[in-house]
Amino acid sequence: MTSFDPPSESLRRRIGRGIAWTFAGQIVRVGTQLASVLVLSRLLMPEDFGIVAMCSPVLAFTVLFQDLGLSQATIQKASITHDEVNCLFWINVAVAVLMAFAFIVAAPLVARFYGEPRAGLLTQALSLQIVLFGLAAQHQSLLSRRMEFQKLMIINIVSGGVGFLAAILTAMHERSYWAIFAGTLATATFSTVGVWYASKWRPTFPSWHKDAGQVLHFGAGLTGFNLINFFARNLDGILIGRFWGGGELGYYDRANKLLLFPLNQIMAPLSKVMIPALSRENNNPESYRRAYINTISIVLLLVLPGIAFATATSEVLIPVLLGRQWADSAEIFRALGFAGLLQALNNPAGWLFISQGRSTEFMRWGFISSATVVAAFIVGLPYGAIGVAIAYAIGEYIRTPLLWLYIGRKGPVRTRDIILATGPFILAGHIALAMTWMTKHLWSEDPLVLLTGSAACCSMIYLAVVVIFSSGRDTLQDAVSTIASITSMRKRGS
Repeated sequence: MTSFDPPSESLRRRIGRGIAWTFAGQIVRVGTQLASVLVLSRLLMPEDFGIVAMCSPVLAFTVLFQDLGLSQATIQKASITHDEVNCLFWINVAVAVLMAFAFIVAAPLVARFYGEPRAGLLTQALSLQIVLFGLAAQHQSLLSRRMEFQKLMIINIVSGGVGFLAAILTAMHERSYWAIFAGTLATATFSTVGVWYASKWRPTFPSWHKDAGQVLHFGAGLTGFNLINFFARNLDGILIGRFWGGGELGYYDRANKLLLFPLNQIMAPLSKVMIPALSRENNNPESYRRAYINTISIVLLLVLPGIAFATATSEVLIPVLLGRQWADSAEIFRALGFAGLLQALNNPAGWLFISQGRSTEFMRWGFISSATVVAAFIVGLPYGAIGVAIAYAIGEYIRTPLLWLYIGRKGPVRTRDIILATGPFILAGHIALAMTWMTKHLWSEDPLVLLTGSAACCSMIYLAVVVIFSSGRDTLQDAVSTIASITSMRKRGS
């Protein structure tokens, strides 16, 4: 009989093993994506990527509803049986089929909206991927629940590699947007086959389970939050593009993506490890609190110096990275960078909501957070993209105490725990940013020398402030120990 729970071992070891395998897979995945973009950019025309981009918002919006939060429900639930998983599997499949049908029906509307018939054809073809995602959702969730991240990494690498080859071979035969579709379809197909094989779980005849209503309620909260968050996080680009034009939006979009990309590459893999790990510790509050606090403290230790450095030197860093034509993005990046100092702390709050089964509260927070985000966009819009960025950053400073007061009312991690554990890192990030900004031009007028010296200065100031506090010194020791443990596990191939 298939086991639905991870093997019995220390939480620290499970998290360390999960982080090691997940980040190893993430590095290969990002490398494959980058190689795909570089090679396909030489084989295809810009309009081919444009046609795919036309369909992307529709697909992204559909994905919000497709899963109904049931994958996270499978991971979070304290105990789960075959009958429960089987019920959720068939719900996922039924919703996927309905969404695929909706995609086919909506295709002519997409074609008419863009005035591009090919976008309609591609939208219909993408319905195949929706069905595949529905077939794989529960199997992938079971692997995450059991924390079998080595298997997930192998599946992601193989499916990504197969998708890359499929895209290249198709592009060599037919240089059109269908090459991009072939790559994504091959990736989805091999990923689905892989998780079915690795999970060893097989569905049986459809049947309703008595606890399905409770699980659907949990999933509804997550879906509600995702929908609200999707709207709020995309409104800034819509408003800037509508009222200030493509040029202003381009500067804002580049600055925003440059800040968020490295942050997302860290937070997204970590969430795959931390949510199942924390979900297994709900009956052990002290272990739960220690695992969350230790992890988030190490994340802040590693991430905040980079954000502080990039924010302080943005007027030099942006032209060096993107070219002088993007110099106008520098001030926008600086404003968003201040928000980034707090987002590194706030984004993982979702781990607490989900792992504790507080999805309805998560949705309520989504309403509160989105209301402040939209208000900030409206206040800043008359001043252009820089106004929107500054207003958004101010809003992040208003939302942060509200978030931790709200989530810390109950559960293993209280507001006081967060303040004591993470306060030194947030303070150090702001001091390092200010000192780096004031001293950066003392180094040299040469951009590379300035950036190198500023990076070293920022890191030293940050660490000097952190070690003043006992929690900072403890985190430094934990970080060294964790990195050594992860390195040891990877060498042993465990």
